Amino acid sequence: MPIVESNNVTETEVTANAGTAPETEISTAAVLVLEDGRIFRGRSYGATGTALGEAVFATGMTGYQETITDPSYARQLVVQTAPHIGNTGVNADDAESRRIWVAGYIVRDAARRPSNWRSERSLDSELVEQGIVGIQGVDTRAITRHLREHKTMRAGIFSGEAARATDKELVDTVLASAPMEGARLAEEVSVDESYIVEPRDWGWDGEPLFSIAAIDLGIKRMTPIRFAERGVRVHVLPATATLADVQAVNPDGFFMSNGPGDPATADNQVKLLRSVLDEKLPYFGICFGNQILGRALGFGTYKLRYGHRGINQPVMDRRTGKVEITSQNHGFAVDAPLDGATQAPEERYGRVEVSHVSLNDDVVEGLSCLDIPAFSVQYHPEAASGPHDAAYLFDRFIELMADTKEAAKSPTAVSPTAAAETKPSTDSKTEDKK
Repeated sequence: MPIVESNNVTETEVTANAGTAPETEISTAAVLVLEDGRIFRGRSYGATGTALGEAVFATGMTGYQETITDPSYARQLVVQTAPHIGNTGVNADDAESRRIWVAGYIVRDAARRPSNWRSERSLDSELVEQGIVGIQGVDTRAITRHLREHKTMRAGIFSGEAARATDKELVDTVLASAPMEGARLAEEVSVDESYIVEPRDWGWDGEPLFSIAAIDLGIKRMTPIRFAERGVRVHVLPATATLADVQAVNPDGFFMSNGPGDPATADNQVKLLRSVLDEKLPYFGICFGNQILGRALGFGTYKLRYGHRGINQPVMDRRTGKVEITSQNHGFAVDAPLDGATQAPEERYGRVEVSHVSLNDDVVEGLSCLDIPAFSVQYHPEAASGPHDAAYLFDRFIELMADTKEAAKSPTAVSPTAAAETKPSTDSKTEDKK
């Protein structure tokens, strides 16, 4: 039987807000329904209608615009744990992709009006314009605690006419929606045509140091910019790219981005990466790219109970012993041995070790291949809204490409991966220019 939760918003609060709130904020009731029957009632925020997806919570206290425009949130209803959302509005510069990707948006206290010198329009109006259904005035603390205790689950936001259905009808609608397990979404969020990000457009003087082929599985805008700032030309290719497409741009390195969906469905990308690894082309993967490397090496993946989403996730870099505060957004993880080097199940790739680990729950946060030039991390080192502790990983990849190119000139030289194990770290702290 559906259970209706108190949302701690009184009639007095609604009336008090009515004098200054936008018309869309005060006129429509809305309801959040979880697949286990939990129901939270509030008011419409953004567009009116129905939104179905996986309910997840994001713990960042800043960067809500970067969150909702991150393609990794495709088909997800995002609960913001920070209580006050929308106070800085939105602008064209902070979007991480061409559109908002969250399926629905859940907030406690929506700002009545934005107040920031960079604001170009309100978050509410942006949600309306892009057709994103949301709900405000619900107890996001209670929702978050429920998801932590019972795992992420399918959910629906219903407002306007859609909210007039009975509780049972709403729960049945949610139960009929598709789960995240088995979802193949990278092709849906990827670009259709390739494009190039040039270093000269991002403050780099002189000729590019390297060029890379980057597969867009849901890439965020700041990722190729972080490469370009360091003198790397980035050829961004669609998720459907083939080995011939990669070879056509003659890259010095290969990159796979973050993205949404179940990594168990990424067979085409796993096949492509194996072909690249067989060519000994240096590889760096982020988030979904980490899971694809895990699968390419022969490891499995699994779904986390409630995932890691936010900009305050502590990770240990085992190479340096440093703890990084990282930006993360993933609901799946690689299933690999945590301690020491191990032979990859796909034996031709040699030894591999878990290079980074979550300090919250020991989830694999990075992989490092010891006999081929390849590594990856589960989190987001580009982190436009912060933190920037992990920006050095872009420099580490540049070092790997340089070492690989040098080794190719001297066949008797030590392999770049072996050199990296003994070479003192020179990771730089390139300052965020955003």
